Amino acid sequence: YLALKNKLEHEGLFLDSHKMPIPEYPMVVGVITALTGEAINDIISTFNRRFPLAVIKFFPAIVQGEDAPRSLIKALDLAYQDLSIDCLIIGRGGGSFEDLNCFNDEALARKLYDAPFPTISAVGHEGDYTICDFVCSFRAPTPTGAAMKLTKEKNDVLDIILNNSKR
Repeated sequence: YLALKNKLEHEGLFLDSHKMPIPEYPMVVGVITALTGEAINDIISTFNRRFPLAVIKFFPAIVQGEDAPRSLIKALDLAYQDLSIDCLIIGRGGGSFEDLNCFNDEALARKLYDAPFPTISAVGHEGDYTICDFVCSFRAPTPTGAAMKLTKEKNDVLDIILNNSKR
């Protein structure tokens, strides 16, 4: 892990200058995760609860095990073809280092580096760090945290609209 991290950092894959800003009000959000599991449920429920205007497009992938890196790269390839996406979340819920290790894959890191839109890594829990976290535009501590980054609280948006309309 550390050898790969150092190699990719030396090559410039973690540079802030390459990271894209996260849109304040994304209209289309791509999500790469397993369709079964708490991560997808947390993302959907957070969007629905906070400000359900964005369209969520799912690109299902295997997020654990030997076949996971290939599956994640295939999902990224599909997402990169969708020109309507404003931002993409890639991740899964918590687990052991071995469970999350597929997000430490070199080919996956290089594919994320080539993203045509901002990316959010939402892998594991707050204390978990993967190579994807360093390559993506933004690291969220959890899948819920990624959804919160991309949404505003309804009442806050209504306050802004009311204040602007009064002006």
